[in-house]
Amino acid sequence: MARKPGNPSMPKTPAIDHDVIRDLAKLLDETGLTEIEFERDGVSVRVARHLSAPSPRLRSAEAPGSVAPATPAPEAIDPTQHPGAVISPMVGTVYLGPAPGARPFVDVGGQVKTGEPLLIIEAMKTMNQIPAPRSGTVIQVLVGDGQPVEYGQPLMIIE
Repeated sequence: MARKPGNPSMPKTPAIDHDVIRDLAKLLDETGLTEIEFERDGVSVRVARHLSAPSPRLRSAEAPGSVAPATPAPEAIDPTQHPGAVISPMVGTVYLGPAPGARPFVDVGGQVKTGEPLLIIEAMKTMNQIPAPRSGTVIQVLVGDGQPVEYGQPLMIIE
């Protein structure tokens, strides 16, 4: 917690609101972000975590415990080391289809050709189509529709 300079109405040591810190930490887990900052009444709280490697997330349509297709188990593939990983070129929000409610551009097991759109990343109110860097088969989608992503984060794997 940090006190903003130039605010004489604040006491010298602001009370630490542990509930705000817990809520921010919970929000980090829910959104997959690594850092969040909150300011109220001249007091700012910054919560950050450092991950060694991003973990694969379930697609929003999949429920925990649902039957997985006959593809390699997601736990067996390290997306950060896989040569077929498609990496996010920017920070933004991922959309798997061209419009809300539309079918995704690609499905697991689907064939793609170099240059075909895989997904969209919205950054600064601009929709950026992310093309397939190579031809092949989509073996894993690592992000969910509407999920925030960071620069360098693996998005999917094409073999």
